[in-house]
Amino acid sequence: MDEAAMERQARAAGRAGRAGEVFLAFLKLGLTSFGGPIAHLGYFREELVLRRQWIDEKGYADLVALCQFLPGPASSQVGFALGLLRAGPLGAAAAWTAFTLPSALLLVLFALGAGVFGGTAGFGVIHGLKVVAVAIVAQAVWGMARTLCPDRTRASIALAAVLIVVFVSGSIGQIAAIAAGGLAGLWLCRGADAAVSGHITFPVSHAAGATALVVFLALLAGLPALSAAVQVPELAVFDSFYRAGALVFGGGHVVLPLLESEVVRTGWVSADQFLSGYGAAQAVPGPLFTFAAYLGALLGPQGGLAGAAIALVAIFLPGFLLLVGIIPYWDTFRTRPAAQALMRGANAAVVGILGAALYQPVWTTAITGPYEFALALTCFVLLTAWKAPAWMVVVAAALGGVAIAVS
Repeated sequence: MDEAAMERQARAAGRAGRAGEVFLAFLKLGLTSFGGPIAHLGYFREELVLRRQWIDEKGYADLVALCQFLPGPASSQVGFALGLLRAGPLGAAAAWTAFTLPSALLLVLFALGAGVFGGTAGFGVIHGLKVVAVAIVAQAVWGMARTLCPDRTRASIALAAVLIVVFVSGSIGQIAAIAAGGLAGLWLCRGADAAVSGHITFPVSHAAGATALVVFLALLAGLPALSAAVQVPELAVFDSFYRAGALVFGGGHVVLPLLESEVVRTGWVSADQFLSGYGAAQAVPGPLFTFAAYLGALLGPQGGLAGAAIALVAIFLPGFLLLVGIIPYWDTFRTRPAAQALMRGANAAVVGILGAALYQPVWTTAITGPYEFALALTCFVLLTAWKAPAWMVVVAAALGGVAIAVS
Protein backbone atom coordinates (compact mmCIF):
# COMPACT_ATOMS: atom_id res chain seq x y z
CA MET A 1 0.00 0.00 0.00
CA ASP A 2 1.46 3.38 -1.01
CA GLU A 3 1.84 6.31 1.38
CA ALA A 4 -1.11 8.27 -0.07
CA ALA A 5 -3.44 5.30 0.36
CA MET A 6 -2.28 4.80 3.94
CA GLU A 7 -2.93 8.47 4.65
CA ARG A 8 -6.44 8.24 3.20
CA GLN A 9 -7.15 5.13 5.29
CA ALA A 10 -5.93 6.87 8.44
CA ARG A 11 -8.14 9.87 7.75
CA ALA A 12 -11.14 7.57 7.19
CA ALA A 13 -10.47 5.75 10.47
CA GLY A 14 -10.20 9.05 12.34
CA ARG A 15 -13.45 10.27 10.83
CA ALA A 16 -15.23 7.03 11.77
CA GLY A 17 -14.00 7.49 15.31
CA ARG A 18 -15.32 11.03 15.42
CA ALA A 19 -18.67 9.81 14.03
CA GLY A 20 -18.90 7.46 17.04
CA GLU A 21 -18.11 10.38 19.32
CA VAL A 22 -20.85 12.41 17.63
CA PHE A 23 -23.35 9.56 18.05
CA LEU A 24 -22.70 9.22 21.79
CA ALA A 25 -22.85 12.98 22.37
CA PHE A 26 -26.17 13.32 20.57
CA LEU A 27 -27.62 10.16 22.13
CA LYS A 28 -27.15 11.82 25.51
CA LEU A 29 -28.89 14.93 24.18
CA GLY A 30 -31.67 12.86 22.59
CA LEU A 31 -32.42 11.23 25.93
CA THR A 32 -32.40 14.42 28.00
CA SER A 33 -33.39 17.37 25.78
CA PHE A 34 -36.92 18.26 26.88
CA GLY A 35 -38.63 21.57 26.22
CA GLY A 36 -38.79 22.14 22.47
CA PRO A 37 -36.39 23.56 19.85
CA ILE A 38 -35.34 26.70 21.75
CA ALA A 39 -34.45 24.60 24.79
CA HIS A 40 -32.62 22.14 22.52
CA LEU A 41 -30.40 24.94 21.23
CA GLY A 42 -29.51 25.75 24.83
CA TYR A 43 -28.62 22.11 25.52
CA PHE A 44 -26.46 22.03 22.38
CA ARG A 45 -24.63 25.20 23.42
CA GLU A 46 -23.91 23.85 26.89
CA GLU A 47 -22.74 20.41 25.74
CA LEU A 48 -21.08 21.04 22.37
CA VAL A 49 -19.96 24.69 22.46
CA LEU A 50 -18.99 25.24 26.08
CA ARG A 51 -18.06 21.75 27.28
CA ARG A 52 -16.77 19.93 24.19
CA GLN A 53 -15.76 23.08 22.25
CA TRP A 54 -16.67 21.69 18.83
CA ILE A 55 -17.40 25.24 17.63
CA ASP A 56 -16.99 28.74 19.05
CA GLU A 57 -19.79 31.04 20.20
CA LYS A 58 -19.76 33.23 17.07
CA GLY A 59 -19.83 30.22 14.77
CA TYR A 60 -22.65 28.64 16.75
CA ALA A 61 -24.70 31.84 16.61
CA ASP A 62 -24.17 31.98 12.84
CA LEU A 63 -25.29 28.36 12.48
CA VAL A 64 -28.41 28.93 14.55
CA ALA A 65 -29.27 31.96 12.40
CA LEU A 66 -28.97 29.86 9.25
CA CYS A 67 -31.21 27.07 10.55
CA GLN A 68 -33.86 29.49 11.80
CA PHE A 69 -33.91 31.10 8.37
CA LEU A 70 -34.65 27.83 6.55
CA PRO A 71 -37.79 25.67 6.55
CA GLY A 72 -37.49 22.56 8.66
CA PRO A 73 -36.81 21.53 12.27
CA ALA A 74 -34.31 24.16 13.41
CA SER A 75 -32.79 22.27 16.35
CA SER A 76 -32.36 19.07 14.34
CA GLN A 77 -30.80 21.06 11.50
CA VAL A 78 -28.34 22.63 13.96
CA GLY A 79 -27.48 19.17 15.29
CA PHE A 80 -27.10 17.79 11.77
CA ALA A 81 -24.78 20.67 10.85
CA LEU A 82 -22.69 20.23 14.01
CA GLY A 83 -22.27 16.54 13.18
CA LEU A 84 -21.33 17.48 9.61
CA LEU A 85 -18.78 19.99 10.88
CA ARG A 86 -17.29 17.52 13.35
CA ALA A 87 -17.13 14.32 11.29
CA GLY A 88 -18.42 14.92 7.79
CA PRO A 89 -21.45 13.10 6.31
CA LEU A 90 -21.11 10.16 8.72
CA GLY A 91 -21.13 12.60 11.63
CA ALA A 92 -24.24 14.32 10.29
CA ALA A 93 -26.05 10.98 10.00
CA ALA A 94 -24.87 9.95 13.48
CA ALA A 95 -26.08 13.23 15.01
CA TRP A 96 -29.56 12.95 13.48
CA THR A 97 -29.98 9.25 14.29
CA ALA A 98 -28.90 9.57 17.92
CA PHE A 99 -30.90 12.74 18.63
CA THR A 100 -34.06 11.47 16.93
CA LEU A 101 -34.20 7.78 17.82
CA PRO A 102 -35.21 7.95 21.52
CA SER A 103 -38.33 10.06 21.04
CA ALA A 104 -39.26 8.31 17.78
CA LEU A 105 -39.18 4.89 19.45
CA LEU A 106 -41.25 6.10 22.40
CA LEU A 107 -43.90 7.59 20.11
CA VAL A 108 -44.05 4.46 17.94
CA LEU A 109 -44.56 2.37 21.07
CA PHE A 110 -47.34 4.75 22.12
CA ALA A 111 -48.97 4.45 18.69
CA LEU A 112 -48.81 0.66 18.65
CA GLY A 113 -49.99 0.40 22.26
CA ALA A 114 -52.66 3.09 22.17
CA GLY A 115 -55.33 0.41 21.92
CA VAL A 116 -54.58 -0.71 25.47
CA PHE A 117 -55.91 2.60 26.79
CA GLY A 118 -59.39 1.27 27.27
CA GLY A 119 -61.91 1.97 29.99
CA THR A 120 -62.63 5.22 31.78
CA ALA A 121 -59.07 5.90 32.95
CA GLY A 122 -57.59 5.19 29.52
CA PHE A 123 -60.14 7.42 27.85
CA GLY A 124 -59.31 10.16 30.35
CA VAL A 125 -55.57 9.96 29.62
CA ILE A 126 -56.15 10.26 25.87
CA HIS A 127 -58.60 13.12 26.40
CA GLY A 128 -56.12 14.92 28.64
CA LEU A 129 -53.45 14.64 25.95
CA LYS A 130 -55.80 16.29 23.47
CA VAL A 131 -56.55 19.11 25.92
CA VAL A 132 -52.89 19.82 26.65
CA ALA A 133 -52.32 20.20 22.90
CA VAL A 134 -54.57 23.28 23.08
CA ALA A 135 -52.38 24.89 25.72
CA ILE A 136 -49.13 24.02 23.95
CA VAL A 137 -50.25 25.33 20.56
CA ALA A 138 -51.66 28.48 22.23
CA GLN A 139 -48.30 29.03 23.91
CA ALA A 140 -46.53 28.62 20.57
CA VAL A 141 -48.88 31.09 18.85
CA TRP A 142 -48.47 33.61 21.69
CA GLY A 143 -44.68 33.42 21.75
CA MET A 144 -44.27 33.45 17.98
CA ALA A 145 -46.68 36.35 17.56
CA ARG A 146 -44.69 38.48 20.00
CA THR A 147 -41.43 37.69 18.19
CA LEU A 148 -42.48 37.49 14.54
CA CYS A 149 -45.37 39.98 14.45
CA PRO A 150 -44.09 42.93 16.52
CA ASP A 151 -45.67 45.63 14.34
CA ARG A 152 -48.93 46.38 12.53
CA THR A 153 -47.57 45.33 9.14
CA ARG A 154 -46.62 41.83 10.16
CA ALA A 155 -49.72 41.43 12.34
CA SER A 156 -51.78 42.25 9.24
CA ILE A 157 -49.85 39.67 7.19
CA ALA A 158 -50.65 37.08 9.88
CA LEU A 159 -54.34 38.01 9.73
CA ALA A 160 -54.32 37.71 5.94
CA ALA A 161 -52.79 34.24 6.30
CA VAL A 162 -55.63 33.21 8.63
CA LEU A 163 -58.17 34.35 6.04
CA ILE A 164 -56.40 32.48 3.25
CA VAL A 165 -56.29 29.14 5.11
CA VAL A 166 -59.91 29.57 6.23
CA PHE A 167 -61.22 30.14 2.71
CA VAL A 168 -58.75 27.86 0.87
CA SER A 169 -58.58 24.63 2.86
CA GLY A 170 -55.88 22.00 2.81
CA SER A 171 -52.19 22.25 1.99
CA ILE A 172 -52.89 24.50 -1.02
CA GLY A 173 -54.20 27.20 1.30
CA GLN A 174 -51.18 26.90 3.58
CA ILE A 175 -48.72 27.10 0.68
CA ALA A 176 -50.61 30.09 -0.71
CA ALA A 177 -50.51 31.81 2.70
CA ILE A 178 -46.72 31.37 3.04
CA ALA A 179 -46.14 32.53 -0.55
CA ALA A 180 -48.38 35.56 -0.08
CA GLY A 181 -46.65 36.37 3.20
CA GLY A 182 -43.24 36.23 1.55
CA LEU A 183 -44.35 38.53 -1.29
CA ALA A 184 -45.92 40.94 1.18
CA GLY A 185 -42.69 40.93 3.16
CA LEU A 186 -40.68 41.84 0.05
CA TRP A 187 -42.97 44.82 -0.46
CA LEU A 188 -43.65 45.96 3.11
CA CYS A 189 -40.92 44.64 5.44
CA ARG A 190 -37.64 45.94 4.04
CA GLY A 191 -36.78 48.26 6.96
CA ALA A 192 -34.56 47.57 9.99
CA ASP A 193 -32.30 44.92 8.51
CA ALA A 194 -31.09 42.40 11.07
CA ALA A 195 -27.40 42.39 11.96
CA VAL A 196 -25.46 39.34 10.85
CA SER A 197 -22.52 37.63 12.51
CA GLY A 198 -19.28 36.31 11.03
CA HIS A 199 -18.91 33.27 8.81
CA ILE A 200 -18.32 29.58 9.32
CA THR A 201 -16.93 27.11 6.80
CA PHE A 202 -18.45 23.63 6.34
CA PRO A 203 -17.01 20.74 4.33
CA VAL A 204 -19.62 21.20 1.57
CA SER A 205 -18.63 22.27 -1.94
CA HIS A 206 -20.71 24.52 -4.17
CA ALA A 207 -21.31 21.53 -6.46
CA ALA A 208 -22.62 19.41 -3.56
CA GLY A 209 -24.81 22.27 -2.41
CA ALA A 210 -26.26 22.75 -5.87
CA THR A 211 -26.93 19.02 -6.16
CA ALA A 212 -28.77 19.00 -2.82
CA LEU A 213 -30.97 21.91 -3.94
CA VAL A 214 -31.78 20.15 -7.22
CA VAL A 215 -32.74 16.97 -5.36
CA PHE A 216 -34.89 18.98 -2.93
CA LEU A 217 -36.81 20.68 -5.76
CA ALA A 218 -37.07 17.51 -7.84
CA LEU A 219 -38.63 15.59 -4.96
CA LEU A 220 -40.97 18.46 -4.04
CA ALA A 221 -42.21 18.83 -7.61
CA GLY A 222 -41.95 15.20 -8.75
CA LEU A 223 -43.26 13.17 -5.83
CA PRO A 224 -46.94 14.25 -6.17
CA ALA A 225 -47.00 13.34 -9.87
CA LEU A 226 -45.13 10.07 -9.33
CA SER A 227 -47.38 9.13 -6.42
CA ALA A 228 -50.50 9.78 -8.49
CA ALA A 229 -49.12 7.78 -11.41
CA VAL A 230 -47.95 4.59 -9.68
CA GLN A 231 -50.49 4.40 -6.81
CA VAL A 232 -48.07 2.88 -4.28
CA PRO A 233 -49.28 3.57 -0.70
CA GLU A 234 -45.76 3.89 0.73
CA LEU A 235 -44.84 6.45 -1.93
CA ALA A 236 -47.98 8.46 -1.10
CA VAL A 237 -46.92 8.48 2.56
CA PHE A 238 -43.40 9.63 1.66
CA ASP A 239 -44.82 12.37 -0.57
CA SER A 240 -47.19 13.70 2.11
CA PHE A 241 -44.60 13.84 4.88
CA TYR A 242 -41.88 15.22 2.58
CA ARG A 243 -44.18 18.06 1.52
CA ALA A 244 -45.03 18.85 5.14
CA GLY A 245 -41.36 18.94 6.12
CA ALA A 246 -40.50 21.16 3.17
CA LEU A 247 -42.96 23.90 4.15
CA VAL A 248 -42.40 24.25 7.89
CA PHE A 249 -41.22 27.77 8.62
CA GLY A 250 -40.94 28.91 12.21
CA GLY A 251 -40.44 25.83 14.37
CA GLY A 252 -41.76 22.38 15.12
CA HIS A 253 -45.25 23.40 16.19
CA VAL A 254 -45.95 24.76 12.70
CA VAL A 255 -45.88 21.21 11.36
CA LEU A 256 -49.21 20.61 13.15
CA PRO A 257 -51.53 22.22 10.55
CA LEU A 258 -49.48 20.83 7.65
CA LEU A 259 -49.63 17.26 8.95
CA GLU A 260 -53.27 17.61 9.90
CA SER A 261 -54.03 18.54 6.32
CA GLU A 262 -52.08 15.54 5.00
CA VAL A 263 -53.23 12.75 7.34
CA VAL A 264 -56.50 13.77 9.02
CA ARG A 265 -58.35 15.40 6.16
CA THR A 266 -57.38 12.50 3.91
CA GLY A 267 -58.81 10.02 6.43
CA TRP A 268 -55.53 8.23 7.15
CA VAL A 269 -55.66 9.10 10.87
CA SER A 270 -58.59 10.25 13.00
CA ALA A 271 -58.60 13.67 14.65
CA ASP A 272 -58.62 12.00 18.08
CA GLN A 273 -55.57 9.90 17.25
CA PHE A 274 -53.81 12.93 15.82
CA LEU A 275 -54.27 15.15 18.85
CA SER A 276 -53.56 12.47 21.44
CA GLY A 277 -50.29 11.71 19.67
CA TYR A 278 -49.43 15.39 19.46
CA GLY A 279 -49.98 15.67 23.19
CA ALA A 280 -47.81 12.61 23.84
CA ALA A 281 -45.05 14.14 21.68
CA GLN A 282 -44.74 16.94 24.24
CA ALA A 283 -43.83 14.47 26.99
CA VAL A 284 -40.79 12.93 25.27
CA PRO A 285 -37.32 14.42 24.73
CA GLY A 286 -35.89 15.27 21.36
CA PRO A 287 -37.39 16.94 18.25
CA LEU A 288 -41.13 17.45 17.84
CA PHE A 289 -40.86 16.23 14.25
CA THR A 290 -40.71 12.67 15.60
CA PHE A 291 -44.49 13.05 15.84
CA ALA A 292 -44.28 11.85 12.23
CA ALA A 293 -43.13 8.43 13.44
CA TYR A 294 -46.29 8.14 15.57
CA LEU A 295 -48.49 9.05 12.60
CA GLY A 296 -46.62 6.74 10.24
CA ALA A 297 -47.12 3.81 12.60
CA LEU A 298 -50.92 4.33 12.47
CA LEU A 299 -51.31 4.42 8.69
CA GLY A 300 -53.24 1.18 8.24
CA PRO A 301 -51.63 -1.58 6.12
CA GLN A 302 -48.71 0.69 5.17
CA GLY A 303 -48.15 1.65 8.84
CA GLY A 304 -46.34 -0.10 11.67
CA LEU A 305 -42.57 0.14 11.95
CA ALA A 306 -42.10 0.51 8.18
CA GLY A 307 -44.63 3.35 8.00
CA ALA A 308 -43.00 5.06 10.97
CA ALA A 309 -39.57 4.85 9.31
CA ILE A 310 -40.87 6.18 5.97
CA ALA A 311 -42.67 9.11 7.60
CA LEU A 312 -39.72 9.94 9.84
CA VAL A 313 -37.15 10.02 7.03
CA ALA A 314 -39.50 11.90 4.70
CA ILE A 315 -40.29 14.73 7.10
CA PHE A 316 -36.65 15.39 8.03
CA LEU A 317 -35.13 14.97 4.56
CA PRO A 318 -36.18 18.28 2.93
CA GLY A 319 -34.80 20.37 5.80
CA PHE A 320 -31.45 18.59 5.60
CA LEU A 321 -31.28 18.89 1.79
CA LEU A 322 -31.97 22.63 2.05
CA LEU A 323 -29.37 23.03 4.77
CA VAL A 324 -26.66 21.28 2.72
CA GLY A 325 -27.75 23.23 -0.35
CA ILE A 326 -27.67 26.66 1.27
CA ILE A 327 -24.52 26.30 3.41
CA PRO A 328 -22.06 27.20 0.63
CA TYR A 329 -24.05 30.32 -0.33
CA TRP A 330 -25.34 31.41 3.07
CA ASP A 331 -22.87 34.18 3.90
CA THR A 332 -23.71 36.10 0.73
CA PHE A 333 -27.44 35.43 0.62
CA ARG A 334 -28.35 36.27 4.22
CA THR A 335 -26.99 39.81 3.97
CA ARG A 336 -29.35 40.76 1.14
CA PRO A 337 -32.19 43.03 2.28
CA ALA A 338 -34.65 41.27 -0.03
CA ALA A 339 -33.95 37.88 1.57
CA GLN A 340 -34.45 39.27 5.07
CA ALA A 341 -37.69 41.03 4.07
CA LEU A 342 -39.07 37.89 2.42
CA MET A 343 -38.47 35.86 5.57
CA ARG A 344 -40.09 38.48 7.79
CA GLY A 345 -43.28 38.21 5.74
CA ALA A 346 -43.18 34.40 5.52
CA ASN A 347 -42.66 34.07 9.27
CA ALA A 348 -45.60 36.38 9.98
CA ALA A 349 -47.77 34.23 7.71
CA VAL A 350 -46.67 31.17 9.68
CA VAL A 351 -48.10 32.74 12.85
CA GLY A 352 -51.44 33.12 11.09
CA ILE A 353 -51.42 29.51 9.88
CA LEU A 354 -50.70 28.21 13.37
CA GLY A 355 -53.35 30.52 14.83
CA ALA A 356 -55.95 29.07 12.48
CA ALA A 357 -54.89 25.55 13.48
CA LEU A 358 -55.34 26.47 17.14
CA TYR A 359 -59.08 26.74 16.48
CA GLN A 360 -59.51 23.96 13.90
CA PRO A 361 -58.73 21.14 14.61
CA VAL A 362 -57.09 21.64 18.02
CA TRP A 363 -59.75 23.59 19.94
CA THR A 364 -62.83 22.16 18.28
CA THR A 365 -61.71 18.57 18.86
CA ALA A 366 -60.45 18.87 22.45
CA ILE A 367 -62.59 21.49 24.18
CA THR A 368 -66.02 19.93 24.53
CA GLY A 369 -67.16 21.55 27.80
CA PRO A 370 -66.27 23.87 30.70
CA TYR A 371 -64.10 21.28 32.47
CA GLU A 372 -61.91 20.84 29.41
CA PHE A 373 -61.66 24.62 29.02
CA ALA A 374 -60.57 25.00 32.64
CA LEU A 375 -57.96 22.25 32.25
CA ALA A 376 -56.57 23.79 29.05
CA LEU A 377 -56.38 27.23 30.69
CA THR A 378 -54.58 25.73 33.71
CA CYS A 379 -52.04 24.08 31.43
CA PHE A 380 -51.53 27.34 29.52
CA VAL A 381 -50.84 29.27 32.74
CA LEU A 382 -48.44 26.57 33.93
CA LEU A 383 -46.52 26.81 30.67
CA THR A 384 -46.44 30.59 30.28
CA ALA A 385 -46.54 32.09 33.78
CA TRP A 386 -45.01 29.31 35.87
CA LYS A 387 -42.57 28.15 33.14
CA ALA A 388 -43.28 24.53 34.03
CA PRO A 389 -41.54 21.88 31.87
CA ALA A 390 -43.73 20.64 29.03
CA TRP A 391 -43.50 16.99 30.11
CA MET A 392 -44.72 17.91 33.60
CA VAL A 393 -47.71 19.79 32.17
CA VAL A 394 -48.53 16.81 29.94
CA VAL A 395 -48.58 14.51 32.98
CA ALA A 396 -50.82 16.97 34.84
CA ALA A 397 -53.18 17.15 31.87
CA ALA A 398 -53.38 13.35 31.63
CA LEU A 399 -54.33 13.18 35.33
CA GLY A 400 -56.81 15.99 34.81
CA GLY A 401 -58.33 14.09 31.89
CA VAL A 402 -58.80 11.04 34.13
CA ALA A 403 -60.44 13.24 36.80
CA ILE A 404 -62.86 14.65 34.21
CA ALA A 405 -63.65 11.18 32.87
CA VAL A 406 -64.54 9.74 36.29
CA SER A 407 -66.51 12.78 37.48
